Amino acid sequence: MSSQLTAYITLICTSGVLNLYLCVNVFIKRHHYRNIAYFFMLYTTSITIYCFASAFGLMATTLESMKIWTTIQYVGMPFGPPLGLLFVMQYLGLKITRARILALLAIPCVSLAMVATNDSHHLHYRVFEVDPILGAPYIHQEIGIWYMIHGVYIFACMFVAFLLILSRWRETAKVYRPQIISLAFGQLVPMLTAFVYLIGFTPVGIDPVPMVLWLSSLLYLWSINSSRMFTIMPIAKDTIFNSINDGVMVLDESYRLIEFNQACKAMFPPLNKSMFGMDFQKIWSQLSGDPSPSKFENAAFNREIQLGTDDSKRIFQVRTSSLQHANNSKGLLIIFTDITEIKRLQVELEHQAYYDELTQIYNRRAFFQKCEQDFAAATKALVPFTVILIDIDYFKKVNDTFGHYVGDQLLAHVVKVCQMQLKDGLLFARYGGEEFVVALKGYTLFEGEVLANQLRKAVENQPLITTEEVISVTLSSGVAEVAKAAEETLHQLLNKADQALYSAKRAGRNQVHVYNHEKLNLLE
Repeated sequence: MSSQLTAYITLICTSGVLNLYLCVNVFIKRHHYRNIAYFFMLYTTSITIYCFASAFGLMATTLESMKIWTTIQYVGMPFGPPLGLLFVMQYLGLKITRARILALLAIPCVSLAMVATNDSHHLHYRVFEVDPILGAPYIHQEIGIWYMIHGVYIFACMFVAFLLILSRWRETAKVYRPQIISLAFGQLVPMLTAFVYLIGFTPVGIDPVPMVLWLSSLLYLWSINSSRMFTIMPIAKDTIFNSINDGVMVLDESYRLIEFNQACKAMFPPLNKSMFGMDFQKIWSQLSGDPSPSKFENAAFNREIQLGTDDSKRIFQVRTSSLQHANNSKGLLIIFTDITEIKRLQVELEHQAYYDELTQIYNRRAFFQKCEQDFAAATKALVPFTVILIDIDYFKKVNDTFGHYVGDQLLAHVVKVCQMQLKDGLLFARYGGEEFVVALKGYTLFEGEVLANQLRKAVENQPLITTEEVISVTLSSGVAEVAKAAEETLHQLLNKADQALYSAKRAGRNQVHVYNHEKLNLLE
């Protein structure tokens, strides 16, 4: 064996050993690297098989053994470039599906079958024999049509992987660019060597690619150990950044836009990369339509904002956070969370909790919650405070005669008539069953009595008209005012109004009684 051939074998074995080491090393630490480790292990395994089979092929002495080792080379060599492409895609955060994996590995599988059965069809090698001048293990070959397809395919895989890596150069922080460089050269070195081999500028009868793969292996080894490739992937930032559901804008120290994610683009469709470098206040004015946009420069900003019209209203929670850029300059992170649906559900739940489902006015719970506040404010300010308790006369008879459906219609009808007589801002609620209550802050007992009679007459004059009947309806009411001389609670005031109400009902209904706190009895 010549010294030149020994040197070839040594270089090829070095490549094989380094790739085997990389494969074993990543396999041991695979739990730290997740899915990307498996693509890298398959990639380095294919290269290892390719290298060692090439080395043994250079020690072959017969044509038959040379063919066997060539077939074994194709167990690894055609799979290396597509597996390398899959590894790069995984590293860059691109979506990898089972269909894509199968599609990328289809041609390598055919190439392996073609080489293994070449003697029967000669589609891969038209001629495959011992070089007549140099002898074994040098090969004289003439390529077939499938060899061309195979060669173009593996070159394309390496070239696409190289371009994908370069496409992420600008958005990768400087501290992580060594990883990008090592990946790029890891694809570039075998690609250029294969190109030089195909145009005939390498030693005759020898495949030079496995001789240079040790260089790619050293670059990968350096990246794994020095820049923590796989553990900290700069491109993972892009994947995570664009997978966040919240909209994110990044500003520099002068509050100019330098980055935004896909969620932010979806929230604000006019946003585009041509706005990079623009002052944020100008951008926000365009996005929100607000000529005097909110100032988000405060790093502790946390507020809800509403954008759009009633038909397309969106509500966002906006938070800001200070940001330290890679070059030690400071910036600002603005996070937009779309809470429109949450607010809608909140309003809906609040409505269900505080509004009567049938009449759509406040329920008893909401009445007490709101009235307690008004009552406390009125008593503190020595302002008159009066309540009216209202009861629909003979309501049970309506239910028994016409059914509950008509009874519900009657309740809604009474509420509608009363609302037409009440001023905006007055607290009107369904107290329970067929009873209603009106809280009158700033109203005296006399003014309350006048309003109660106004409601009674309005309802009496507007019967409920159904498709079958005209149903007359009347009201009985009790009115009470908070006592000025003594401390009194809201419940005590309501109890006085309740006593006045029952006095009106005992007196024949369809009338208003007031509670006379001076004589401590009830008067008509």
